[in-house]
Amino acid sequence: MQNIVLFGATGSIGNAILNRVCELYPNANIHAFSQSEPTTKVASVSYSQIDYSNEDSIATIASNFDKNLDLVFVATGILHNDDLSPEKSLKQISTSNFEKLFAANTIFPAMVAKHFIPKLNTKSKSIFTSISARVGSVSDNKLGGWYAYRMSKAALNMFIKTASIETSRTNKNAVIVGLHPGTVDSELSKPFQARVPEGKLFTAQYSAEKLIEVLENLTVTDTGKCFAWDGKEIQP
Repeated sequence: MQNIVLFGATGSIGNAILNRVCELYPNANIHAFSQSEPTTKVASVSYSQIDYSNEDSIATIASNFDKNLDLVFVATGILHNDDLSPEKSLKQISTSNFEKLFAANTIFPAMVAKHFIPKLNTKSKSIFTSISARVGSVSDNKLGGWYAYRMSKAALNMFIKTASIETSRTNKNAVIVGLHPGTVDSELSKPFQARVPEGKLFTAQYSAEKLIEVLENLTVTDTGKCFAWDGKEIQP
């Protein structure tokens, strides 16, 4: 890979992905975007701040790139913060939760895709991917709860499938996929780690290594799908 764009460079997974691609592709042109200023930077990486809620800023950034991107990776998303937590019952769902989680987990990746998929390389395999989640699978849902988060990730998976169909008509080498990183030791998972089976709580570095491995092994026949960190397809 020669030209890489990453969104979410200051998050646990995003930062680990950034470090991994720097290791694997030391001569690549790597551009990292985040809402906040990174506390540490890699000298070879071009960093910029962006307002995720402003589509015009995404469009402006995309206009600076040629149609030669090999990887566009969206590593953003939220499950909870000081103002919201995953719902355990119907009585806890709210308009506010839906709006916040869909904005972060569905709308932002879709807006990045809108402006950056047309920038993907058409001459060799190129990838657009966004962090999804196994809980976005309708068929895999055995526990219920987490309404807004589940729905936002299910919607993201549908977007990926739909965008892959359109993109395949104009770019035969593009692969559009979702990725499930597993349960990563991060602020996102911290309140729920007690329920994670032994050996299934990953470091961000391990998850990043596995996710990049998955991407390297993809072919164009995989476009539109969602894959877990171990390379197994997650069913809709």
